[in-house]
Amino acid sequence: MGNGANGALSGTVIAVAGAGGPAGRAALMRLAEAGATVIGADNDPERLSEAVDAARYAAGGATVTGDTVDLLDLQSTRDWATHIEKDFGRVDGLVHLVGGWRGSETFTKTSLDDWDFLEMLLIRTVQHTSLAFHEALQRSDRGRYVLISAAGASRPTAGNAAYSAAKAAAEAWTLAMGDYFRKAAGADGPTSAATILVVKALVHDAMRAERPNAKFAGFTDVKDLAEAIEGVWSKSAAEVNGNRLWLTEKP
Repeated sequence: MGNGANGALSGTVIAVAGAGGPAGRAALMRLAEAGATVIGADNDPERLSEAVDAARYAAGGATVTGDTVDLLDLQSTRDWATHIEKDFGRVDGLVHLVGGWRGSETFTKTSLDDWDFLEMLLIRTVQHTSLAFHEALQRSDRGRYVLISAAGASRPTAGNAAYSAAKAAAEAWTLAMGDYFRKAAGADGPTSAATILVVKALVHDAMRAERPNAKFAGFTDVKDLAEAIEGVWSKSAAEVNGNRLWLTEKP
């Protein structure tokens, strides 16, 4: 059980995009246990409500709610940001966990249909959440935009051209947002930050159960990722803003 009211994130309001997946579930739980009011969004209402219920239960009555939001629609993403700030008085974080992967055996067999799919999922959603939330995050005294990225963005493999390029674009977009926070802050330095957590790949209990003999070497467990997400708020904005925080070996 979390310590809720006395938690490290007590009094904060944090939105989680892509809350219905395994990483989203772990993040909702961890943030709620640390005392945050957490608002999750996912395009799958069933998956979302399961994740919200699990986090509520684990954190013993913490405020965890879910909204079905189309993050591919800028206006619907803006409406979501507006409603969170109106309902809860502030927004201290947006954790971007919208994931998806498509790859090919070789570079030659790369399908540009995969690029179209990943560009929407991995870049467009980042553009929408960042544009929708940046002003509210700037208003917060500890606003954080957290992108989860992959080591492949810095060292792409032949079969992962589309995925790695999409991740690299999402990283560049997030770093530009970090520059906005830096410039908006003036001489005293930023109080808000945009930061990137880099993993090789994620693993969760269900994956381990399906493949009991697999090593998952260098993978980050979603629970460890959730802990690292929470940790972004315990570091100063200047420390994390515009930086990649590596949870795996740097390529």
